[in-house]
Amino acid sequence: MCAGLAGALTLPWIGRAEAAPLAELTLYGPPAGPSITLAYAAGAGLLRDVADKVTFKAWRTPDEMRAGLTSGSMQVVVMPVTAAANLHTRGLGVRLASVMTNGLLYVISSDPAIRTIADLKGRKITVPFPNDTPELVFDAVLGHYGMVAGTDVEVDRAGTPIEAIQMLLTGRIDIALVPEPAATAAMVKAAVAGKTVFRAIDMQPEWGKVTGLGPVMPQAGLALDARFLADHADKVEPLLIALEKATAAVIANPSEAAGHAASALELPWPVIEKAIPFSNLVAIRAKAARPDLDALFLAIARDNPKMIGGRMPDETLYL
Repeated sequence: MCAGLAGALTLPWIGRAEAAPLAELTLYGPPAGPSITLAYAAGAGLLRDVADKVTFKAWRTPDEMRAGLTSGSMQVVVMPVTAAANLHTRGLGVRLASVMTNGLLYVISSDPAIRTIADLKGRKITVPFPNDTPELVFDAVLGHYGMVAGTDVEVDRAGTPIEAIQMLLTGRIDIALVPEPAATAAMVKAAVAGKTVFRAIDMQPEWGKVTGLGPVMPQAGLALDARFLADHADKVEPLLIALEKATAAVIANPSEAAGHAASALELPWPVIEKAIPFSNLVAIRAKAARPDLDALFLAIARDNPKMIGGRMPDETLYL
């Protein structure tokens, strides 16, 4: 199937650009920054050339997302790029179309003494999504500083970012690694309760120290299932163009974007509005982002090759 699909995707799309829109399309994404773009694109009607009816749904855990892709119930999905590499390398036909954020991980804390990675030595940090991208990135950053998770820093795990911030707000923990908009949600909710939670460490510059490529962490991207590519190849370019326009609009007008995304992400719109400037939202074609993607895959593969399918993905990952 992959060989046939690869051949189909070499056909020119321009000749098929006037095909009728799909009747329906559902976009799926994580409870994190790039889903603001998806929700806005769907709600603002930017995808009319792709489908008559477009909806957005959030997946809650990486396991839910993987199950949806495996079953075919999810075909257009924003996911961690490591998950896309893993599924592609294992022959499941997933291809990465674009990068949707250049990193949105932050260490947040109720302890103002936490300001650098070195300050975490001897402390405990809670990380969501066990054995997935946030933890893998954190382990690589610790390694850059000569520290080891479990030895120099105790790592506790939470199922989701929301669980992690709830633990922080109730005083059960004092340090967490979470993506946006969870980081902003923790700070806003803490302020309402008369407490203070700090954005202690921006993980994007720290990741840049690992790769040597600057503060760019291509953390999540738009992945397309083989069935969608085979059946609707003519919709790929209009989809990517619409998401590029949506990204620019979200960055330019966070308040309007938050209005579209609040219910989908189950967060108040002021939280989403404040989170957008810290979400590093982009819409970069996967092939153009390949140097940064390969750097991320290489860094993770040093200690966790199984997370990207046991080997570096080849060029066919990049649509």
